[in-house]
Amino acid sequence: MRPLSALSLAGRSWTAVLSRDFHSTRVATQNAMAHSYYEEEQKSMQKTARKIIDNDINPYVEEWEASGMYPAKEVFKKLGDAGLLGVNKPVEYGGMGLDFKFSVALNEELGHIACGGIPMSIAVQTDMATPALARFGSDQLKRDYLQPSVLGDVVACLGVSEPGSGSDVAALQTTAKRIGDDLVINGQKMWITNAFQADWMCLLANTQDGPAHLNKSLICVPMNTPGVHLTKKIDKMGMKSSDTAVIFLDDVRVPAKNIIGEPGMGFTYQMLQFQEERLACVALALTPMETSINQTIAYLKERKAFGQPLINNQYIHFRLAELLTDVEMLRAGLYRATENHVAGEDVTQLASMCKLKVGRLVREVTDSCLQFWGGMGFTNDVLISRMYRDMRLISIGGGADEVMLGIICKTMGILPKPNKPAKK
Repeated sequence: MRPLSALSLAGRSWTAVLSRDFHSTRVATQNAMAHSYYEEEQKSMQKTARKIIDNDINPYVEEWEASGMYPAKEVFKKLGDAGLLGVNKPVEYGGMGLDFKFSVALNEELGHIACGGIPMSIAVQTDMATPALARFGSDQLKRDYLQPSVLGDVVACLGVSEPGSGSDVAALQTTAKRIGDDLVINGQKMWITNAFQADWMCLLANTQDGPAHLNKSLICVPMNTPGVHLTKKIDKMGMKSSDTAVIFLDDVRVPAKNIIGEPGMGFTYQMLQFQEERLACVALALTPMETSINQTIAYLKERKAFGQPLINNQYIHFRLAELLTDVEMLRAGLYRATENHVAGEDVTQLASMCKLKVGRLVREVTDSCLQFWGGMGFTNDVLISRMYRDMRLISIGGGADEVMLGIICKTMGILPKPNKPAKK
């Protein structure tokens, strides 16, 4: 294959075309629905985030993707100083005390980061490891863990998934046994984002006897506690700049007061925490999908085949219209779920629907757009190939598509109940 610099397009170098049109994640005009949905305070916050993205993140994404890790502590501190790590966290713990709509607005803006790994890592801090702590944690736990997380002084990770229980949270095996005033934790966690840079982990473990849904607790665990071992940095197909680890917990001793809220309520807290995580996941994916479509349109206007720009092919422009239509329908669903959540309504069904849809739609968008790029789409020189790899995780992480379908069926009352063993 010839080097990129040797390829040409209508007398111009591919390098010039790509650098001008296709390596920018900036969308030419703000989405009309987003513009009308968000208020001036949310738009102002988005502008603040965008400055950090443009000046302190995107210029270094290529370097961080190549190295397999980005400096989370440095980036988090910049975001924390701007108040962006605690937009909906309590003011008394360093947050802005705003509603969840601000968090959704922020996550949409984080989608302008030119990769999937860094926005996901930030969302772990804001929407996965800290919501339950902010809502149910003691004042001391909030002082020790929430406040420094909001300020960007520490990095958090979420320890739920295990080798034998990813989406099946009830089946996790990690234990935290009470011995005096302490908990002694043993087990293994897997797929842990931020683990190699994290200062503390929001850990879900079995703390008592009883039904699987009532025997678990969420626990704040400092990562420098003896017995916490990070044994493997997982080599992923995408999300390259985000570090992901396997963690072993070998007689890890922490104070029992590190339990968030009531002992045994961890599964319930985590399910509530999942709703915000899943809505954040949808918000994070909207901008990358729109960017993928817009960059593909710009490319197809330049790329000629059979004597005319590829964009003139009816199948291609019809397909792009279908994709953007689906993106806008998903955006409407997200905004409805956000409004309901802010109003205090149960959004389990709608959040699960949005999560299911985004996982499937982002695969359609990136796959179709990459196809239209042809051979260029199969290189690492264009953003669409990275989006194709990174966004594939959305159908798996945070609850797989199949789990979302099960939740939706349950809320519809059509999920079959497991057969009870016959009495002898």
